[in-house]
Amino acid sequence: MSGRRVLVTGGAGFIGSHVAEAYRDHGDQVWIVDDLSSGRVSNVPDGVEFRRMDIGDPELDALFKEVGGFDVVNHHAAQIDVRKSVADPRADARINIDGLLNVLECARRHGVGRFVFVSSGGVVYGEAEQRPTPETAPKQPVSPYGVTKLAAEYYLYYYHQVHGLDYAALRYSNVYGPRQDPHGEAGVVAVFSNLIRSGNGLKIFGDGEQTRDYVYVGDVVAANLALSEGPLERAAAVDDRAFNVATGMETTVNTLARLLMEAAGREVQIEYAPERPGELRNSSLDTSRLRGRGWKPSVSLAEGLKLTYEYIAGGGNGR
Repeated sequence: MSGRRVLVTGGAGFIGSHVAEAYRDHGDQVWIVDDLSSGRVSNVPDGVEFRRMDIGDPELDALFKEVGGFDVVNHHAAQIDVRKSVADPRADARINIDGLLNVLECARRHGVGRFVFVSSGGVVYGEAEQRPTPETAPKQPVSPYGVTKLAAEYYLYYYHQVHGLDYAALRYSNVYGPRQDPHGEAGVVAVFSNLIRSGNGLKIFGDGEQTRDYVYVGDVVAANLALSEGPLERAAAVDDRAFNVATGMETTVNTLARLLMEAAGREVQIEYAPERPGELRNSSLDTSRLRGRGWKPSVSLAEGLKLTYEYIAGGGNGR
């Protein structure tokens, strides 16, 4: 895997910057498009081309022309906050649907070898009866964010069937790790780490017994690289090109808070608040399909939490 022209949208963000860095390290020519609404210039890896641009900008087509087309488009740019999607569904759709379609139309016009799309496991499946949840489980999103991610997969399926677009959809569980924003609403690991570091108490919504499947960003990067090359069977249904990226293990928010305090070597107060609308009670994903392609998570939760806390406690200056 070397020498390809790769575009990473959202590449100045938490996960996208790690993915862009990995492509670069494998010898690819990498371009990043990011409007910096949530990403940071400091996250942009050395040795890549950075363009500050909204993914919905018509000028994106000029970049595709300039480069001569991309071998891989890795689409990480998105509005990812469930609560924001509930508060303003139209703003969520503008980015996650209209923005995606602008990128897809550029890909169609200029030809792309592989389109790697970041979907979301928990919000697409909703409150799944089967856990860990396989890709073929019923789709029952309970937030506008989940609806846009599922709709995006159907758009990809359409482009695959009608225009021959080669794509893979990665349904992430809860990703955490260095560079995650500790000041935003999304990303409980980073938020909790920052509060523990500063000695402030933690606020847990609900009783804290809700569960999530936490997967370390380095393992997510490995999944992106694995699905950026190699043959994939033609999809007969939308789930055929979907891959869960997770650990298959459930961790309660209470347990997460305890593990982070252990990693930090200090305890803080915990305050409980009412549950928030649009959020899941339980989630974990079956990764058998991706494991069948040789991928498996390699970083344990305790190890990953320690690495994340140390990064945030150190001021977020490391990589």
